[in-house]
Amino acid sequence: MAQPLMPKATAVWLIDNTGLSFRQIAAFTELHELEIQAIADGDVSQGIVGLDPVANGQLTKDEIARCEKDPREFLKMAKTDLPRPRAQSKGARYTPVSKRQDRPNAIAWLLKHHPELSDAQVCKLIGTTKDTIGKIRDRTHWNSANLTPRNPVTMGLCTELDLEKQVVIARSKNPEKIARDVEPDPLPEELQINPEPDYPGKKAAEKKDEPKTSDYMEAAENLFRS
Repeated sequence: MAQPLMPKATAVWLIDNTGLSFRQIAAFTELHELEIQAIADGDVSQGIVGLDPVANGQLTKDEIARCEKDPREFLKMAKTDLPRPRAQSKGARYTPVSKRQDRPNAIAWLLKHHPELSDAQVCKLIGTTKDTIGKIRDRTHWNSANLTPRNPVTMGLCTELDLEKQVVIARSKNPEKIARDVEPDPLPEELQINPEPDYPGKKAAEKKDEPKTSDYMEAAENLFRS
C-alpha cells in the first residue's frame, strides 16, 4: 500500500479525530506502532498540525467507520484519478569544491583501468561532464601534461561499492573493452619499502666478502690431501 502524504500529520489527525487503534493507524501511515503511541502521548512530533486524510481524498468517512467497528480491519487508501507523485531521479553526483581539482586525475585512472565504463557511468561516479572526459581521453585537456591517474575511491570521490557496481554493469555490456595487463599504480614514496642492512647500523660498504660454498669445498679437499 502506498504511504499517505505527510504520514505523521495524518497520524496526528487520526489519533485526535477517530477511534482507530494504534495498530490500525500505524499500518495506514507505515509508521511504527510505538511511534504512534508516542505521538498520542505527546512525546514526539509536538507542534505538528494534523492533516485530514478525508479532505484530501486519501480516506473516506465510511472506510474510517468500518475500521472503527472492527479493530482487526485495516484502512484502505481511497482510489483517486489524481496521479501519484513520482520519485525524481538523482542528478549528477555532487563533488565538494575542495576535491574538484582531483577529478581529472580520477578520470585518467578510470580510463586507464576501466575503459569498459561508459562516459555516462564515469559522470555518475565522480560528477564530471562528458566534455571533460573526452578531452582527457584525447589528451586535449589543458592540464594533460600534469595529470597523474589516481584511484577515485582513495580520493573520496566515490565509494568502492559504487565503483564495483558500475564495473560489473559495464563488463556485462562491453566485455571486449576490459583492460588487461595494466601495470598497478606505484606506491607513494612514504609507503615504499627500502632494503634494510643485515643489522642496525651496518652499511653496505662495510660488508666484507662472505666466503662462497666453493671456497669451503676447496678447503676441505686440501685438508684431506694433506
